[in-house]
Amino acid sequence: MSVLVDFITIEELGSAPEIGAVSVNALARAVRRPYRWLRRTAAHLLFERRYGVRTSEVVDLEEFGLAGDERVYYVAATWNSLRRTLPRREVGGDDVFIDLGSGMGRMVLEAAWRYPFRKVIGVELSGRLNDIARRNITGTRLRLRCPDVELVHSDVLDYEIPEDVSVVFLNNPFRGETFATVIRRLLATVDRNPRRVTVIYYNPAEEEFLLSTGRFRHTGTVKARPDAERDSPFGWIKTYTVTGRAGDQDR
Repeated sequence: MSVLVDFITIEELGSAPEIGAVSVNALARAVRRPYRWLRRTAAHLLFERRYGVRTSEVVDLEEFGLAGDERVYYVAATWNSLRRTLPRREVGGDDVFIDLGSGMGRMVLEAAWRYPFRKVIGVELSGRLNDIARRNITGTRLRLRCPDVELVHSDVLDYEIPEDVSVVFLNNPFRGETFATVIRRLLATVDRNPRRVTVIYYNPAEEEFLLSTGRFRHTGTVKARPDAERDSPFGWIKTYTVTGRAGDQDR
């Protein structure tokens, strides 16, 4: 199919009559998906070029010798994921953001750029991805509202979650017992230092465990990709509020 098809408006295709046994409406739907993907991808790449960052690659951890049954390949969450899930009015100067599995630093950048966090932290298993994130932070032309950005190269199981973290971002970076251990440790920090904690979970593959703890209240759902299926966790962003101790009401 010629690339010229991309310049036919979806409205024109959708309103055309049927041709033989094949509805042009079906053609419109077939064209719409790659058209939207191409438009979104091009917008991301242009944005990154403009602001001097690089976060748009897909990386298999096996390339770095870091593959594991509970580890997931790196692909960045879409730009504006935080804007769509975290109202700016809910972030103050005492809030601390952390991205567990921060990769090349896209969400770290968005958090430090859009919000007045006191501190923004990224924790990443791959040293190579973390180095790219460092270059993104130091070289970006974005004006960061939060100047205190810390990028940590560590296995999340070796990392101690700070007790002042108030916003946690996860892009399905790990599953199984690794995920369960991290969540238990997060809850332990809330028990030691009671506070409101928001969890933003992109591709929430382990939502069942999250809710089984009795400590997370689902507060919102955003469709991250137009092709996301209702019965799949992929392509969705869900937000949760952490309650105090088990059985407590929101603090």
